[in-house]
Amino acid sequence: MFFFRDTADLDPDRASGSRVEVAFTDASLDLREAAGLPAALEALRSATGVPFARMDQVHAADVVDREGAADGVPTADGQVSAARELGLMVRVADCVPVVLADLASGVIGVAHAGRRGVQEDVVTRTVERMRLLGATELAAWVGPHICGRCYEVPATLREEVAARVPSTYAETSWGTPALDLGAGVTAQLAASGVAVTTVPGCTREEPRLHSYRRDGDAAGRFAGLVWLS
Repeated sequence: MFFFRDTADLDPDRASGSRVEVAFTDASLDLREAAGLPAALEALRSATGVPFARMDQVHAADVVDREGAADGVPTADGQVSAARELGLMVRVADCVPVVLADLASGVIGVAHAGRRGVQEDVVTRTVERMRLLGATELAAWVGPHICGRCYEVPATLREEVAARVPSTYAETSWGTPALDLGAGVTAQLAASGVAVTTVPGCTREEPRLHSYRRDGDAAGRFAGLVWLS
């Protein structure tokens, strides 16, 4: 069920000794908006003990607050919460899944950073929204995504994106123009003063992960998750 799982202790004076839990699911779960989604969500709830709020992701940079209920699927590419008993989910098949936590107070967030999301800096917008909720000691986990050696794009698109986020400029392993979205996200987080843990794995190359570039319309979705235990 999980490709990666991690924990970090929160400040006991501010967060009652809770821990932040982070996980990225694998291809054994398909979290698309499809007939099997309710069963997949229930499997996650059973494994973690919390429900997960998800988004209708549209490759933009809107960020929403979740106040304690997993009901509803707002249109957004970032979401944040200061609520307990609630996890946050970001779903991907090649884009960069980013999960965040404030290790002082327990404010949590997630962001969906595809090509447009990196251009519009959805990650920084998510960080800013978390800070409005009181976050001061932010950490991020950048999950598996299509790597710069595999994400081929037209040369004009590479130039357009790299003009705004220079670290995205890349070349495929076969010598054509590419984008390294993970490098772009990492640079944006660093510029915001956020500590980053990179979870390795290229979705196109790793069969344990869903990939749209590899599998087309048949591709499922895996998730980045964050919650407090």
